[in-house]
Amino acid sequence: MGTRHQALLFLFLQALFLFFQQGRTEHSYNVSSLRERKLAGGCNLFQGKWVFDASYPFYDSSGCPFIDDEFDCQKHGRPDKQYLKFSWKPDSCILPRFDGMEFLRRWSGKKIMFVGDSLSLNMWESLNCMIHASVPSAKTSYSKKDLISSVTYQDYGVTVLLYHTTFLVDIVKEQVGRVLKLDSINGGNSWKGMDMLIFNSWHWWTHKGKSQPWDYMQEGTALYKDMDRLTAFEKGLTTWARWVDLNIDPSRTRVFFQGISPTHYQGKEWNQPKKTCNGQLEPLAGSTYPAGTPAAASVVNKVLSSIKKPVYLLDITTLSQLRKDGHPSAYGGGSGNDCSHWCLPGLPDTWNQLLYAALVM
Repeated sequence: MGTRHQALLFLFLQALFLFFQQGRTEHSYNVSSLRERKLAGGCNLFQGKWVFDASYPFYDSSGCPFIDDEFDCQKHGRPDKQYLKFSWKPDSCILPRFDGMEFLRRWSGKKIMFVGDSLSLNMWESLNCMIHASVPSAKTSYSKKDLISSVTYQDYGVTVLLYHTTFLVDIVKEQVGRVLKLDSINGGNSWKGMDMLIFNSWHWWTHKGKSQPWDYMQEGTALYKDMDRLTAFEKGLTTWARWVDLNIDPSRTRVFFQGISPTHYQGKEWNQPKKTCNGQLEPLAGSTYPAGTPAAASVVNKVLSSIKKPVYLLDITTLSQLRKDGHPSAYGGGSGNDCSHWCLPGLPDTWNQLLYAALVM
């Protein structure tokens, strides 16, 4: 073989090697990126335990103008206050305390949007209460139009918005009825142009009967009266993941997924078969939940690992499972036993503290 042919062969083999090496690199990014997203400053923020902390809570519910009645447990006569006095302690580092003024300085002139259901509302109200407690004299303006609510901190030019959506994907009224479109996400047009997005979805995927807000599911041209809800959740979340990859510029927008917020209706999950969240006064000890991780969290992990754009998982599931004491239960202003949402002040304050840590560490 001539020298020229040998040189061409060498260049070809080198290019082939680089091609496969790049493919391996991209593949390993997708496999490992979920783990990397969960770490901030080399610390796993989500592995730890709850400890009593006399310095908590961050604010008093009576002093925050942003709390809905359904989350204001003290207003509705909850007799105990011990649930307010626990802080999350990661095993491998110190969780920085939330500083609302520093948060506003860092995000001066920016727009932050929570996107999701009433658990997003829980977290959005919590963040606004925490900021308000840090800068109580700051001028604010509130607005609500259609699906979007917002609080603007005028001195800093920071707007914290909430876009209400139960499924992330669209529900459309058609001739056959209300159709949940598993592969359509036109609502995403309202999420563009944000500097930070915090997404959440799961609880409504399980609703059936009168509380189910759709009549059919649709994927492509196929219409379904129902399907396995975890399968449907994965399809809908995959549509959201595709939206992130197509629409997010990581140099402009930070993206978080809020993680799966657990319920505490079945005491058998924490080895108290006859109990619910009602009357629970303290967290579970230790760092593991007897019932293990819910299946929905595995779906979130699977879908997030497929996204090419950076998405940080606020992996709140296990630490929230330990807080069987943090729900409104009978003190949410309604007639039922609410073991889905969370009292404010309360657990969502820790979610926001973890969000803050992920931004500053």
